[in-house]
Amino acid sequence: MTRHTSTRRAFLAAGATTAAVSLAGCLGGDDGDDEPTGPKPDPIDLSGGKVDDQGGMIIGEHFGPNGQIFYVDNSPEGHDNPAWFHTLSVGLFPYYLAHEREGWTARAIYVTDYSTVDYELATRDGQTYISTHTAADTFGDAESMSYVADSGVHGGMGKELIPFSDETDAASFVETQGGRRLAFDDVDSEFLQSYR
Repeated sequence: MTRHTSTRRAFLAAGATTAAVSLAGCLGGDDGDDEPTGPKPDPIDLSGGKVDDQGGMIIGEHFGPNGQIFYVDNSPEGHDNPAWFHTLSVGLFPYYLAHEREGWTARAIYVTDYSTVDYELATRDGQTYISTHTAADTFGDAESMSYVADSGVHGGMGKELIPFSDETDAASFVETQGGRRLAFDDVDSEFLQSYR
C-alpha cells in the first residue's frame, strides 16, 4: 500500500511540474536571458490604412519593403504590438536601433521577403522602384535576411534596403540591379548615417 501511494505521489508531482512548465511556455515564461520562451508572434497584415510608426506615412501606398516589430514589454505609441513601417532604411531600422538603446527588447522582427513575392519594378521620372507588399504571408524573419544596399532600386523614401531570404535571389538582384549584400547586424547606426 505504501509503495502504491509513493508511486502515485511521484506521478502527481511529475504531473504538477509538467503543468507548470507548460503553463510558463504558454505565458511566455522567462528562460533567464531576458528572452521570452515559446513561439514568436506571427506577422500581421499591414494593409487597411495603418500609419508608419516612424514617419507617419500610410503603409501600402508607397513603393518598397515594409516591416514590423513585436516588443517584449513595450509597444508603440497609440496601438498594441507590432510597431509597423513602410520603409526599412528610414523607418524600421532607425526605430529599432533607437528603442534598443532605450532598453526595449524585440520579440520578433519581420520585413517583406522579396524571395517569396512576385515583385515588380517600375520606372518613374528616371528612377526604378520596387513594389510594396502588405499581406501577412509576405513577411519573413528580418534577422535571417540578406539585404541589398546601394542598388539602383528605390523604395518610397528613396534609397532602400531590399531583403531576400534566399541568398541566390539576393545575389541575382545585385547582378542585375547593382549594390551589395548585407546581413541584419551590418545595418547599425553608423551604416544608416552614411547610407541616408
